[in-house]
Amino acid sequence: MTATPWSDWSTDSGKNVNTFAGTTVLQKDYLLNHANQVIDKNVSFSFEQTVQGNGYYMTYKYAKMGNSEFKDYAHGSGSLDNEAILTSYDATHQYHLWNADWNDANISCIQYKETTHAVYAPTKIAIGTGYYAVNPLNYDSLIKEKTWVKNRLAGTSMQNEVEYAHKLDKDLSVVVKDFTNFTYDPLFKSNAITQMKIKEDVGEGKIHIGVLQANSDSTSRIPNSLVSMAVTAWKKPAVEIDEDYFGTYHVEKNMTLAVPYSKNQPLYDWLPCSCNAGWNDMVIHDQRYHSAKGFFDCTSCMPPATCKN
Repeated sequence: MTATPWSDWSTDSGKNVNTFAGTTVLQKDYLLNHANQVIDKNVSFSFEQTVQGNGYYMTYKYAKMGNSEFKDYAHGSGSLDNEAILTSYDATHQYHLWNADWNDANISCIQYKETTHAVYAPTKIAIGTGYYAVNPLNYDSLIKEKTWVKNRLAGTSMQNEVEYAHKLDKDLSVVVKDFTNFTYDPLFKSNAITQMKIKEDVGEGKIHIGVLQANSDSTSRIPNSLVSMAVTAWKKPAVEIDEDYFGTYHVEKNMTLAVPYSKNQPLYDWLPCSCNAGWNDMVIHDQRYHSAKGFFDCTSCMPPATCKN
């Protein structure tokens, strides 16, 4: 049976909001503004760089697409040879036609690859033609680089940080992506993948590697509250890795976390009352021995409910 969007919505008068299959949204004007239309939107970004030189450097890169997030920060003085590629993509599809089941889909992806060779050295730089031309600036900064990725749909966080280093040779690859598909009858599917590959040699410095994964009770759901998910991940992690190395080390890591999720909750849109989740949630006694009248006045709900229609 084709779902009629109006029939699956109920109103919570106390909160002045509407609910659909357990998802809370704004008032019914949402439906009026999103009905009988097909919308496709996408955003893509590509960045490539090659840097070679001597002196002082500071770099900052950040990307957020959907529930995927990436950040990279680095600074130091001395020589630098760096190549980096950053790409990101976000696409949204809304299929809201009256004669078919409604569908919302979103896919987001961020990819980053980097090769770095850096050697620390104190540096003096003359700037301009005035005072600092005859009084060069002194830069004496040990090497630091911090990269982290977060997948908020899965409650996943990965981090690699190098600081106070005299030398750094590093190959880094990061992929973070999330996918959601919601058909309004309703079938909800999602998948969230986070991957970080590290191969680095650090001379006389500190290395930190961390991984945090939220437990299954708070992952791959429709992200109504990203703040609450982050708190849950910290308090009740399913995976937690915390590593620190001081000195001169060679480190290789290949870390991947995938969190697929699927939920199929059939609704009975031909009934004025959904009886919580529907027929399948009713006890056998109510299914067998109630008259058909009970389905239309909600007395067959367990516990009995007042019909909202």
